[in-house]
Amino acid sequence: MWSRQRGRFKPLCCGVEELRCRRREREAALRKARREQQLVSKRLLRDEALEEAEEGCVAMIFGEAEIQQFLQLAQRGTEEKEREGALVSLRRGLQRPETQQTFIRLEGSIRTLVGLLTSNQALLQLEAARCLHELSHSEQSAVVEACLPATSYLLTYLSGHSSDFIELCLYTLGNLIVESEAVRRQLLPQGIVPALAACIQSPHLTVLEALGYALSQLLQAKEAPEKIIPSVLGSTLPQHMLQLLQPGPKLNLGVAVEFAWCLHYIICSQVNNALLITQGALSTLGLLLLDLAGAVQRTEDAGLELLACPVLRCLSNLLTEAAAESVGGQLQLRDERVVAALFILLQFLLQKQPSLLPEGLWLLNNLTANSPSFCTSLLSLDLIEPLLHLLSVSNVVSVLVLTVLCNVAEKGPAYCQRLWPGPLLSSLLDTLAFSDTEVVGQSLELLQLLFLYQPGAAQAFLQQSGLQALQRHEEVAQLQDRVHALQQTALHG
Repeated sequence: MWSRQRGRFKPLCCGVEELRCRRREREAALRKARREQQLVSKRLLRDEALEEAEEGCVAMIFGEAEIQQFLQLAQRGTEEKEREGALVSLRRGLQRPETQQTFIRLEGSIRTLVGLLTSNQALLQLEAARCLHELSHSEQSAVVEACLPATSYLLTYLSGHSSDFIELCLYTLGNLIVESEAVRRQLLPQGIVPALAACIQSPHLTVLEALGYALSQLLQAKEAPEKIIPSVLGSTLPQHMLQLLQPGPKLNLGVAVEFAWCLHYIICSQVNNALLITQGALSTLGLLLLDLAGAVQRTEDAGLELLACPVLRCLSNLLTEAAAESVGGQLQLRDERVVAALFILLQFLLQKQPSLLPEGLWLLNNLTANSPSFCTSLLSLDLIEPLLHLLSVSNVVSVLVLTVLCNVAEKGPAYCQRLWPGPLLSSLLDTLAFSDTEVVGQSLELLQLLFLYQPGAAQAFLQQSGLQALQRHEEVAQLQDRVHALQQTALHG
């Protein structure tokens, strides 16, 4: 999932501080890689009732003559039903890429569609908006660019009274925003951020979910850190987003997922995470983490992992901020509750979505990196063995598990005494036999910390046939020298 900088085992004059610095450098590279990962997608909103009514109707490929006929009929038909029917037929045809290309090449087609969108007849407006929505879902940039004349009207209609129409406009804008910089350039000065901020006060969950989608698309733009996110942070959006993520009976999964991703994109931009922290982002997300852990124990409903992923990422990234320490840095919750909840989620992800395990382990890494109390919670709750069970999942997971164990070991002799030997000894013998050099390197780093703080560990390790595993790797001679040096230090220190 993430690329890591590979580091080699260097035994010469390598103390705890150097180990810590090397690991922090690797983690900084990881955070940068994670910030650069984006989830750009498009949504297609179709009315279920219409889908059922039109079941069996195959979307036809229309030529210029047929498209022209539909547009003329929609404009000049004698009856409203006839005009609406022409737009329905056109909408079905626009589900085909070939018809889309023909449509945008036809002179005046978009202008006619915009005219119908701005008419004073609600049904025609709705069908024209549905036609534009089909075009917005196109994978062809020329089709998306052709919709540019309609965007200002779509923005205006966000202040309307029909929740269905507002929802459709939001999804259409979201599709266009992510695809076209020209659309974003036009909408930003026209006030898209204030318009979205007004929408977030809607009582309709469908509107809120659509708003979260449109906002997340806007926040993923390459120019977002400079031109978009400062405006978002200066609006009421962040406070409302955090309110919508508050655990409780009013929490809606679909809405929460969308706004958790919005929060993730804002945090990854690093524009002003201190502001989010002062507004209570850490405590809100921490409480949501506890709520998620309770929910996965109570229900088998699918979809909770969709919320777990952005929540874990948000917490992980916020904990790296200096401002997190100034407000407690401990999620303003008891350490044991957070650690226990995180392990419940790790077990849930192991069963439902193993590919998301690194997200939870990354959070555990950030929790334990600078906090002896979180490391103590890991030990007091007997969670080392469950953590070791994850070593068999994948190499990425193994590296993160070993990194967390390094965080615990570097806290000093008392922590190493709790770690060693226990099940850790046999697990390290196994990981040293891995073919992945990164897993082996992290295993050796953990051994080095254990030998430093627990001189007796080196002898115990050698007695347990550790050298048989180590002989497969070129680091064996270096490690032997290090073990010997550490033994001498222990004897004469």
